[in-house]
Amino acid sequence: MSRQETISLEQGRAEGHVSPIGPVNLVWITAPNGMIGCGAFDVVGLERFRYAAARMKGAGGKVIASIEDLLEGEVREANAFAREKGIEAGLSGRAALAKLLG
Repeated sequence: MSRQETISLEQGRAEGHVSPIGPVNLVWITAPNGMIGCGAFDVVGLERFRYAAARMKGAGGKVIASIEDLLEGEVREANAFAREKGIEAGLSGRAALAKLLG
């Protein structure tokens, strides 16, 4: 069953989502200025819509299965609109989300 929760950071609030799809979870967080998501997201495809997006990888090679895993992970890839907001490969999920809230 899908679930949603509000994430609060100093910079503002965002909505986290977890949806089971077969044996894995699709995990993403949307903010007013873009989103971060697990490896299933095509951030280059979202760039075509001028939408800032970053694809994350789990910390220490861990699979992203929860919102906390996403926040603890690091940016694997950011599209041009996310990079304009200061999101680059290696940045933590929490720091990337803060930039999308700022």
